[in-house]
Amino acid sequence: MVGHPEILVVGAGVIGLTTAIGLAETGHRVTVVAEEVPGRTSLAAGASWGPYHVEPHDKVGQWGRDTLAVLTELATVAGTGVRMVSGVEASRTAATMPRWASHLPAVRPCPSGELPQGFATGWRYTVPVVDMPRYLAYLLRRLRSAGGTVERRHVVALPELARGGRTVVNCAGLGAGALADDDSVYPIRGQLVVVANPGLHTFFSEDTGTSPELLHYLPHGDSMVLGGVAAAGDWSRDPDPATSAAIIARCGEIEPLLLRAEVLMHRVGLRPTRPQVRLEAERLDGTRVIHNYGHGGAGVSLSWGCAAETLALVAGCLDG
Repeated sequence: MVGHPEILVVGAGVIGLTTAIGLAETGHRVTVVAEEVPGRTSLAAGASWGPYHVEPHDKVGQWGRDTLAVLTELATVAGTGVRMVSGVEASRTAATMPRWASHLPAVRPCPSGELPQGFATGWRYTVPVVDMPRYLAYLLRRLRSAGGTVERRHVVALPELARGGRTVVNCAGLGAGALADDDSVYPIRGQLVVVANPGLHTFFSEDTGTSPELLHYLPHGDSMVLGGVAAAGDWSRDPDPATSAAIIARCGEIEPLLLRAEVLMHRVGLRPTRPQVRLEAERLDGTRVIHNYGHGGAGVSLSWGCAAETLALVAGCLDG
């Protein structure tokens, strides 16, 4: 490839890498520019497809369905870090079947005998579960195989990237707000504990509503990821020992084997959140910019759907 890349994608988290792959695999010359490769928050994620609680609901549904289809296919490919895993989501209060259930091919209510003590409602379903370090490594390989390149660099302003008529795609996560002068972006801090898997093959997740104290665990082969917290406005990236102990205790209440599991590591990430996902094109100081950020904790769940819409927006910018 010669000359300047047509498109620069800012950010190397799951949103940036997925978007860059979509562009590169359709023939665009793409460079990903990021200070962290891959992005630290994406590395820290659990992660699994949905359910998610972000806006705008009308578009989120389609983005989620598109992403579910891609992740389900990737679960059949060795080396992607994606597997289909069955498990239970449950609530301690009576609840109706959530709307995301209609996206899944097989979901059913749990009889009381399948629920932990103290839980009133639950659903059993199978979804893609994603080992994020392996998955992000796969995305980087796939991007490079498609001819995309990656440059480690701190970006101060989006127009600085626009030389030579480049189109810029802003997927910078928490930093995207500052680059776009968008003060509605804020962090929701997450913390996870990774433990040796004591022999579990299913996941569990509690619908905790608006509580900042989450309860979920996901199997990743030899390890388990336990969560979590959702601390709005907290910028700390340092693991808190008391939080880790509380996470283990909550998960151990559901599965006592986890209380004795060896702790392998702690993960902290800052979910890039705003009132709704921003996915749109604009002219910023004369620069053609596509914004794709503000996914909160739903980046994995919406990534491929948002990448497809970004590709359409980029095509519109280049045609214009």
